[in-house]
Parts: sequence; structure tokens; C-alpha cells
Amino acid sequence: MMSVTEQPCYTLISTPDSDYPPPDQLRKELEIGDIKAKIDALKKAIYIILNGEKIPGILMAVVKFVLPLQDHNVKKLLLIFWEIIPKTSPDGKLLHEMILVCDAYRRDLQHPNEFIRGSTLRFLCKLKEPEILEPLMPSIRSCLEHRHSYVRRNAVLAIYTIYRNFDFLIPDGPELIANFLEREQDMSCKRNAFMMLIHADQERALSYLTSCIDQVHSFGDILQLVIVELIYKVCHANPSERSRFIRCIYSLLNATTAATCYIEIILKESDNNVKLIVLDRLIALKEQPNQERVMQELVMDILRVLATPDLEVRKKTLSLILDLVSSRNIEDIVLVLKKEVTKTHNTTEHEDTGKYRQLLVRTLHSCCIKFPDISATVIPVLTEFLSDTNELAAADVLVFVREAIQKFEGLRPLIIEKLLEAFLSIKSVKVHRAAIWILGEYATSADDIRSVMSKVRQSLGEIPIVDDEIRKAAGEQTDAENPLAQGTGSVTNPAAPSARLVTADGTYATQSIFSAAVTTTKKEERPPLRKYLMEGDFFIGASMATTLTKLALRFVQQVSNLQTQNQFCAEAMLVIAAILHLGRSGLPQKPISNDDAERLGLCLKVLSDRSPILVEVFTDACRRSISLMLAAKAEEEAAAQKNLEKNNRSVQADDLVSFKQLLSRNELGGLEDVFESSLSQALVGSAQRTGLDLSVSKLNKVTQLTGFSDPVYAEAYVNVNQYDIVLDVLIVNQTADTLQNCTLELATLGDLKLVEKPSAIILAPHDFANIKASVKVASTENGIIFGNIVYDVTGSTSDRNVVVLNDIHIDIMDYIMPASCTDAEFRQMWADFEWENKVTVNTNINDLNLYLQHLLKSTNMKCLTPEKALAGDCGFMAANLYARSVFGEDALANLSLEKPFGKPDAPVTGHIRIRAKSQGMALSLGDKINTIQKASVKPPVA
Repeated sequence: MMSVTEQPCYTLISTPDSDYPPPDQLRKELEIGDIKAKIDALKKAIYIILNGEKIPGILMAVVKFVLPLQDHNVKKLLLIFWEIIPKTSPDGKLLHEMILVCDAYRRDLQHPNEFIRGSTLRFLCKLKEPEILEPLMPSIRSCLEHRHSYVRRNAVLAIYTIYRNFDFLIPDGPELIANFLEREQDMSCKRNAFMMLIHADQERALSYLTSCIDQVHSFGDILQLVIVELIYKVCHANPSERSRFIRCIYSLLNATTAATCYIEIILKESDNNVKLIVLDRLIALKEQPNQERVMQELVMDILRVLATPDLEVRKKTLSLILDLVSSRNIEDIVLVLKKEVTKTHNTTEHEDTGKYRQLLVRTLHSCCIKFPDISATVIPVLTEFLSDTNELAAADVLVFVREAIQKFEGLRPLIIEKLLEAFLSIKSVKVHRAAIWILGEYATSADDIRSVMSKVRQSLGEIPIVDDEIRKAAGEQTDAENPLAQGTGSVTNPAAPSARLVTADGTYATQSIFSAAVTTTKKEERPPLRKYLMEGDFFIGASMATTLTKLALRFVQQVSNLQTQNQFCAEAMLVIAAILHLGRSGLPQKPISNDDAERLGLCLKVLSDRSPILVEVFTDACRRSISLMLAAKAEEEAAAQKNLEKNNRSVQADDLVSFKQLLSRNELGGLEDVFESSLSQALVGSAQRTGLDLSVSKLNKVTQLTGFSDPVYAEAYVNVNQYDIVLDVLIVNQTADTLQNCTLELATLGDLKLVEKPSAIILAPHDFANIKASVKVASTENGIIFGNIVYDVTGSTSDRNVVVLNDIHIDIMDYIMPASCTDAEFRQMWADFEWENKVTVNTNINDLNLYLQHLLKSTNMKCLTPEKALAGDCGFMAANLYARSVFGEDALANLSLEKPFGKPDAPVTGHIRIRAKSQGMALSLGDKINTIQKASVKPPVA
């Protein structure tokens, strides 16, 4: 019985189901066959021996006819054959044939081919017979000096294994390896040698580490890990030795970190999906307090990722950079970001170029708010983009300028100067309107006020506007009518303010130029502000009137000369009156609205009366309002950041405090490997306390594929990863027959793709097996996986049997994540997205907020509408929802709910409008909402 239990564990090889030839035929093939026939015969012999059967005379046949061959495939098979063949007689003595085999080993250890030497050395690690190993020791020692590292590395492993099992064969093993370690240069060889010294002679390992402790930072990763293991073991056994290794640990901390490896992967890998996954790893690494300082030093390397043209990668990179910014690296970061902004200005405009420029502007904005000292260098660069054709980027610049000019008084002269320089080149009416407001609010000195008025007059052109437009229109119309007049015989007067035409009956028809829109044959270049007004946008006219009123009232306070005061106020009133006259003249494409006309009239009255109350409103109250708005915004951001930090580092008040010095020996885990447990916790994280919850969540994802009465029962656990789905299918044979070629055949519907076809298996009676299949996901769309199980019954002559499987529906919620965006971005995406799905609210929930919370929880969307706007009970609710998929797809939803007044038990009614860039996203999200809103939700107990 002892001989059976002490048998070594052999290599496991899958045995095919086929008939084997008799021993005589096998020996004959080994004797007279060619190399291919001998390889096949040797494989069959290995299969037979692994099945526990004996082949008489096979050992000598292999020694005589196969062992002398030099074919590499034969060499590989012989190593397996020598491993599994019994090497001793029943009485425990070594077989005589093994002497010849031992000689073959010795020749292979001296073979010129390094692969044969190395594979033979690895094979010797598996031998348990010291009689075979003893004559081979000189050859094994000589392999330590081989030119190839593969041979030396395996020679160290062989010596380590032999010393551990039979130390009398090589009593000077630690000394031999210590000398080898001193002269070795290859890191893998040094790692194996150092590992042997740790377990065989720890003092020699410590001596070597002491001799090269200054070079530890230059060692390879595999050797550094072994050094860390040695230091941990020594310090754990003898804590007084800690001071001895402080310098070494410091060197290791400054060595190449995991973050550096991640950054190199991002830069070298071309697949954007890989870049995004590795960036997620970096973000998770940044959350660890001990890694944040290391990553701040690598921030310039992370900035190199911005060279990737993909917008999602750039967005995630800038978000990571913003979290890592500090006073030490802010100047370098801003310098790189300014260069990136300049690149986008000089390159050809692309769909993502404007969005990337917008991301850069926002990142610089956040950096300047955190570190005001660098604002003076950033503002001149950003104001150049006020003339950009991308309205969103220019608007973000103005948002930054507005906050900077309010918070940093020392920068106000610089900002006003740069705004005035860029004022005439602005191309967007919204940007112009915001720039006018900023100039009117923060231009306080008399010189700045005069400069703003001068720029406004230049942007409006000659005043009065109506007379100037009439003169231009009349002149152009005359030039255009001359050829027409020659052909019809009509008479025109260039100076007349009317156009006379000949009717069908020969009489003249006169039309006033004030009652008809002017049509010109050639395009005239108007100043920017006049162009907006002629297009019918008088909202900027109202903003301009408010700005001019503020400037005039401040100018009156700054200048003491009454004549100068009246002159400036008269000029401001002239401009406002000209705008009002133009709006009512009929010349613009659209007439002025009543609201805008009322605002213009109010500004004229304020300038003429100069009431103290209204003066205080225009000069001071507006400034207080913007201050309160920015302060409230800063408080909200600080509260959100505080909540985030609180969630990340939450510690319960009743959590146990563990003091290591007070633990007993059993609590310290004396029977387990403390290093391994600590290392696993460092890599994976703290021990999972929610194991039960995890198992329950797994059970929720198990889908039954067949019925309990089917001959084959199957169920699948659907494991959804970021970009693929892994199906772990359990197949149970419920019959008394052996199922041959049992195959799981799958097909997909939607943007799903089966990676590889599962291989066929054999199921014994009442046996079970697990089959895994991977499915790639291309987009966020409801997908279906369907298929069947096909099998043959042993001995049956009928056709193959088929069991049809239930469909597996892939939930869209596994790919949708809550996200946030600004109101401007939401409106822009709402206008751009062409696919809309309108869902009618059909639920038994009778509370507006409860329905909203139920919808958010079920769809993984985030409510962008502030809680203050949703507070109260007014009988209706409007909210904007937003989410993003892992594939970068955006999903927007607008919620419009109402509840009948006076009916507290009536259900919520209304509509949900969903918009997405792709049809599948809009339809899938609509189907999900239709499914979940019918579920009953109990209101919270008060």
C-alpha cells in the first residue's frame, strides 16, 4: 500500500477515445517505422501507460530504437515517457534499463541545443529517484555556466529541487548558488537563485542583499518582488531588523510603479477600449491614499495620453489630471494644456476638435480657480477663442472669464483689455451678449468706460441706424434697377425714398421703403452688432441698452464735469433710441418684441431721470446677484466633494479597533502564511464582508434554459463584463445513457457576436459539466442569445437529439451608467439627437417624487434638475435625466408629470420623452421604462 501512495503525480494528458494496437504491433512500429510512425506509436504508448496498463518490453524498445533519435518532437515525448514509466522493480530497486536512460540524460545535458538542455533540466526537477540523479550532478553543475540564460535559469531550479529533496547529493548547493548569484547578470536567473537562498540559506540571502542594497532600484520587477518577500519574512520574525532595510524599501518605493506600467500600456496600445480600461485602473489606483502622491509625480507622463485622437480617452485623461493637480505640478500642467489649446486652434476643424477644445477650456478653468496665480498666463490664451466658430468653447471661455473677473480683482484690467481686443472678432450672438454684459458690469474707470462705448459704436456702425440702412438700400436698389428700368421704360429717382414700378395696365405703383423688407441683390458686410439686429435678434439690443445704462451711470459717478456727463449720457441714449427705432422701422427680418422694446424704454427713462433707487439697482444690485450666484455654486461643489470624500472614507462609530500588539498568537494566524494573506489583501483589497450578498446577486442572474423533465437540464449564469458577456452554462444529463458529442449551439440577435463555438463534450449517465461561452457586445441595445443542445446517444442509430433552449435576454441596464452634463450640453445634445421615443406614463404610483426616484433607480439615469427645483407640492413636475453607456452613447430623457388636483389617490400621469443618437438606444430604454413603471412601489413609511 505504501508504494501506491508514494507514487509521484504525473502530467495529466487528455486521452482520446480510440482503440489502441496490441503491444507487439506497438513495438514493431517503434522498431521499423519512420519518425512520424515512431512519434504516433510513442504517443499511443504514453496513453496506454497513463490509463494504468502495462506494455511488456516497451522500455527496451524505446531505449534501442527511439532514444538515439535527435528529432525535437521525439525529445519532448520522451521526457513525458520517462516521467510516467515505472523506474523501479516491485522490490523497489532501480531497473537496469534506467542506466542507459541515465546516460541519455547526461548526453542531453551536454547537448549543443539550449532548448534540449533547458527542458531536460526542468524534467529532472520531477524525478524522485536519487540513484538516477547522482551520476548527473557534474553535468547539472556545468549547466550553471552555459551561455544561454534559459539553461542557467533551469539549472538553478534543478539544483534547488534536488537540494530540497536530496541535500546529500549536493551539500554545497547554497554556496554554489551564492557564488553564481554574484556573477550572474540575467534577472530571471538571479531571481531563481535568490529564491533558493531564501529557502535554503537565509543568511547568505541577507548577505547578498546587504552587498547590493544600493542597486536594488535598478533590479527587475521579478527580483524586487523576491527581495520584498525576504524583507517581510525577516522583519516579521525579528521586528528589530526593520531599521536595517529602510533604505532598501525607500529605493523600492522610488522604483517603477504600477502606475508607470499602466501609462506605458496606454501609450503603446492602439485599441481605444484597452486605453479606457487601463485609465479606469489608474483612476482606481488614484483613490488609494498611498498612491496619490506617486501619481502626482507621474502627471506629465499621463499628459502624453492626450496625443490619442479619441475624445473619450482625452476626456477621461483630463478628468484624472484635474484630480492630480497640485501646487508642485500646476505650472507644468498648464503649460502643456496651453500648447494643446493652441494645437486645436491651428488644426483643421473636425467634429471632435471643438469638443476637445471645450474640454481643455474647462480643465484650465478649474485649474485657475484652484490656483489663481496662473490665471494671468491662461487668460490671454483663452480670450483668443472668443472669435472661435465653436460657440460652446467660446461660451465656456466666457464662463471662466466671468468667474475670474469676479473673484480676482487684480486681473480685472487684464481681462477687460483682452475682451476689448477680441470684441470685434466675435462671431456668435450669445458670446457677444455675454461679453457685453461682462464689460458693462466690470468696466469701472472712466477710460475703460470710454473704450467700451467706442467698441460698441464700432460694432453698430453709423448712427442713426435706420437712416444709414435706408441710404445703403436706396443706393444698391438704384444700381440694381437701372438695367430693369431700361427694359421697361420706368423712371426712377436715386434720391427718392420710394421705388416706383409700372403695373400691368401701364400705371405707376409706388411702395414705401418703410413698409417692405428690403431685398438686395448683393450681400453687404455689416458690423457684427448691427448684423444681429438686422436679423431680428433684439435680445442683444436689450442687453446692450442695459450695459450702456450701467456705463453711463458709473461714468456720471466717476467724472465731475457736468457737460462731459451729459455728453456721454446723450450718446448712450442716442444708441438706445437708434436700436428702438430700428426695431419698429420694419427693416429687420423680424420686428422687435414687446419685452425688448419695454426694456429699451426703461433704460431711456433711467438715463433721463437718474432715480437713486434705479441707479443703485443698475450699479450695485447686479454685482451682488452675481456674487451670490457664484458663492452658491461654490458651496454646492464643495458639498458634493465633501460627500464624495465622506462616502469613500466612511468609518462606522461602532467599528472594532484592532490593536496588533494585543492580539493573541492564534488571532495573528500563526498557522497561515501571513505574507501571502497580506499580499492578497494588498492586491485585491480588504476582505469581502458581503459574501452572502454576492452569492445572492449571482443567483439572481441565473437563467433556466430547459425544463426539469427534459433529458438534458441546462441553466446559465450570465456574467456581464464591460465589453463582453460570459455565459457559464451548467448541463446535466438526466438520462441513464451516455451522451456523445454533446454540443451547446448558440446564436445571437442584435449587436452581439459569439467569440468562439463551444467544444463538444461527453456526458456520462446522470453526470454534469460546465461550458463557458463568450459573447462580444458592440452597442447598447437589447440583445437576445438563443440556441439549443445537440447530442448523440451511445448505440442509437437515430438522428441527433435536440433540446431547444429558452432565450437569454441581455438587460440594457448592465451597460448604462449615471452621468452628468451641463444644461448647455443637454440642450445641445437634445437638438442634435434625431431619434426620439415618447413613452406614456402608466403606473399605480400616486406620488410625483416617488415615481421619479423609482425611475432613476430602475434606469440607472441621473436627474440633472436640482433638488430645489423639484421641492414642494404643486401638482406637476418637469425634470431632465441623463446617462451614458460604457460605449460612449448618450441617453437623454425629459420627464413631464402631473397629478390631478384634489385627488390624492389618483395615479401620476404624463409623458417621458427619450432622445438618443442611435435608434436602438432610444427603443431599448423606452422598453425598459415601459416594463419597470408597471411595477408596484410602496410609498415610504413616515
